[in-house]
Amino acid sequence: MADASDPDLTETERGALHDCQLAIEYVHRAYGDLLGFHHKLGRAMDRFYEAEGKLRSEGHEELANELRDEHLPAGAYGDDWSYELVEGFRTGLLDGVDGFETELRDELAGGLGHVSERRQRRRWRERAGRDE
Repeated sequence: MADASDPDLTETERGALHDCQLAIEYVHRAYGDLLGFHHKLGRAMDRFYEAEGKLRSEGHEELANELRDEHLPAGAYGDDWSYELVEGFRTGLLDGVDGFETELRDELAGGLGHVSERRQRRRWRERAGRDE
């Protein structure tokens, strides 16, 4: 029996919606990992910058110049800095699949998320003799 918290979907529709909702959660986790990468790389570059000054103060001009000219301005991937990777991911894949997942939930489940979990909760509570 379907209700507002358990939309009337075929098992295939329910499965597709569940797969997409799990997928979007993994995409968000990947975005979090990318942000972590961005922050860690930024800290590393700050340390290289500090090392440049220390090398220069001890007369190691060539090594300091190499850090300044080759490594500090270098991109994380190609010529792109890590913030550009973060922005590209967010405005590309992340925003795109977020929009699709919202559209899918709206069309199939009236905007509800976690429809499989809602059904499981209802069934387990019914089995235990508890009211929803």
